[in-house]
Amino acid sequence: MATTDRQATTLALAHALSAAERGLAVIPLSRTKLPALRSPHRDTPDPVAPPCHGECGRFGHGVHDATTDPARIRALFAAAPRATGYGIACGLPPHHLIGVDLDTKTGTDSFTALRELAQRHLFTIPATVVVLTPSGGRHLWLSGPPHVVVPNSAGRLAPGIDIRGAGGYLVGPGSRTDHGTYTPAPGTAHLAPAACPPALLRLLLPPPRPHHPTPPSTGGHGQGLVQFVLAAHEGQRNTRLFWAACRAYEEGIGPALADSLADAAVSTGLSAREARATIASAARMTAHRP
Repeated sequence: MATTDRQATTLALAHALSAAERGLAVIPLSRTKLPALRSPHRDTPDPVAPPCHGECGRFGHGVHDATTDPARIRALFAAAPRATGYGIACGLPPHHLIGVDLDTKTGTDSFTALRELAQRHLFTIPATVVVLTPSGGRHLWLSGPPHVVVPNSAGRLAPGIDIRGAGGYLVGPGSRTDHGTYTPAPGTAHLAPAACPPALLRLLLPPPRPHHPTPPSTGGHGQGLVQFVLAAHEGQRNTRLFWAACRAYEEGIGPALADSLADAAVSTGLSAREARATIASAARMTAHRP
């Protein structure tokens, strides 16, 4: 391996350890921005067994390897001697990071698109960490509520705007790729990820599915929100509850509907404590008292 590559790996490890000190879980990346470690199951795939997310104890599970433990980070990089960058896992505590990827490669003006979204939905992008990409794009780092799962998406908000949420990762500043180096925007490196504006957060969550109509016998929009929560499957229960609670508080029926929403969430498998915490988070995000 060339000296420059060894230097890039050493520098990437140093940046990764620094990020971990800020509570950001990291993994080593290759020059292609992909995880630098190959799956240990690549030669023995089992189509029947559930996917392994690191339960086997070996490295090579992508973002599931992400950690803030310095010893484990060093071990990951030792196992990936050609790594030249690092990825930062999104959706994990304490920051519950949400990445807003403003791309320029599609030929669209994603910066203008985000400004138009902000004007249309009445939110302001706060001062936060901004990472400049080699292609001229930007990554905005935002912090989400602990009880909300923000999914990954590509172009759903607007062309050229991708979202990195739970199960995704952002290329960390200081990483070197085939196209250049990711760098922090001037004046933002010292910042912590700012809280995601509530109006933007609601845009990032899955919309209600139209095939769950409100039963006529229950009447009212409130029962529709309760039914929306009742229809949640595993993996979307907190997200649906948070979205429904936000809508309820925005429309002035939050306090009256809180018990029904909590009961609906518990019936889907959430604990009463989780349900109440999610509803309280929605109340705070919409500037109401739970």
